[in-house]
Amino acid sequence: MTVKQISIFLENKPGQLSGICRALAKENINIATLSLADSADFGIVRMIVDDHVKGCDVLAKAGFAVVQTDVVMATVPDHPGGMAEIMEKLDRAGVDIEYSYAYALGSGEKAILVFKFDDNAKAEAALEG
Repeated sequence: MTVKQISIFLENKPGQLSGICRALAKENINIATLSLADSADFGIVRMIVDDHVKGCDVLAKAGFAVVQTDVVMATVPDHPGGMAEIMEKLDRAGVDIEYSYAYALGSGEKAILVFKFDDNAKAEAALEG
């Protein structure tokens, strides 16, 4: 399933992530998952929220640089080999994964994998097959 991800570009200094969280909380926007990657000078926070349009607006008004991106979410069983099954389908289809992150819904239940592919439509077709 394709969903909108919010990417926020931050200066690499204390308080930046908490500023994002406070701005979203103040407007009652829930963060489902996030990933943080950094370099020497800046960081990129990638997140899925319950209202990406409002989330982008809130963060932009708070002074953050924000971009929306289409990503693919896949649900897998949360057990050893759950992700391997998905990866085999993607390997057979020959899609390239640009990045990924995940979260579990409960130990031993289900996990959600979030992917950015070079070709989201091709990846979705592979996952459905």
